[in-house]
Amino acid sequence: MAEDQGDPHNPDPNRRDFIHIAAGAAAVGAGAMLAWPLINSMNPAADTLALASIEFDMTKVQEGQQIVIKWQGKPVFVRYRTPRELQEAVATPLSALKDPQTDADRVKEGHSKYLVVLGNCTHLGCIPTFGTGDYGGWFCPCHGSHYDTSGRIRKGPAPKNLVVPEYAYLSDTRIKIG
Repeated sequence: MAEDQGDPHNPDPNRRDFIHIAAGAAAVGAGAMLAWPLINSMNPAADTLALASIEFDMTKVQEGQQIVIKWQGKPVFVRYRTPRELQEAVATPLSALKDPQTDADRVKEGHSKYLVVLGNCTHLGCIPTFGTGDYGGWFCPCHGSHYDTSGRIRKGPAPKNLVVPEYAYLSDTRIKIG
């Protein structure tokens, strides 16, 4: 008896499934090839990557002084805190803070006299001024946010503390941000 070849008017369903899967895979591959230039154009430019990290010599900052440096187009406050400012920052109870964070969590161990924070208010990105707030730290005159000597929000509409960027000490006097 001859083997049943199926209906000649109805092609083999396995072959049809394979053709559909192969056509779908080819379409996905073609879509990815077309989308890649657009996606790749969103990567940072070489000049931006060059600013991905900067080094800073901390000996340029005197006790009680703040220096503003620019990193990735943003201001960074580098503050050499006085013993009084440091004592106030450490003594502040967490219950008094809107965004509770200890001072030790905001500085590098062994270098607590130096505070490194991004200089943008966490409310709308304004640049706060130092020494004019109610808590001895920064004050954002645009909307009235007050930060203490550790850059923690104490009063006003800002929801978070000033951001501490990723940084590391390369030596006792030199840091690398980014």
